[in-house]
Amino acid sequence: MVYFISDLHFFHKNILLYEDRPFDTIESMNKTIMDNWNKTVNKSDKVFVLGDVALPLRKKVAINLIPRLHGNKVLIMGNHDKGHSIKWWIDVGFKEVSRYPILYAKYFLLSHEPLYMNKHMPYVNIHGHIHSRTLEGNKHFNVSVEHINYTPISFTEIQNRIKKEEF
Repeated sequence: MVYFISDLHFFHKNILLYEDRPFDTIESMNKTIMDNWNKTVNKSDKVFVLGDVALPLRKKVAINLIPRLHGNKVLIMGNHDKGHSIKWWIDVGFKEVSRYPILYAKYFLLSHEPLYMNKHMPYVNIHGHIHSRTLEGNKHFNVSVEHINYTPISFTEIQNRIKKEEF
């Protein structure tokens, strides 16, 4: 299966306040996200992480964190990830890494920040970055953890939620 998630913000203490996340500590947030991930994702599944993995993140910590998350992980770098190189992210456990949006399954633009989409475009933008906010219409799908119960969401579920005539 294929899953999506964004804006995990592991180790980011202030995100608890900024987004009013329902955790008392970053340790409980980190544990919940990891547990939810590993209960949902199998080792052979593919997971697109649409940016903002952790803040701050040292290599020693990342090497202990990323491989513990099930699946083959693909990172579309977010604004908080760009302090590290693509090689750095691969070294700590990502299978693939992109600094830029990518096209998936012909009609889905994967990005960290929402992309401009007009009604004449056949695409849907799966993104994060705006956390608990949403964009109107069926051209955007926000996979920030605040919208998906801190658990990776399957591509099938995203397709089911989008009211679209064809993919």
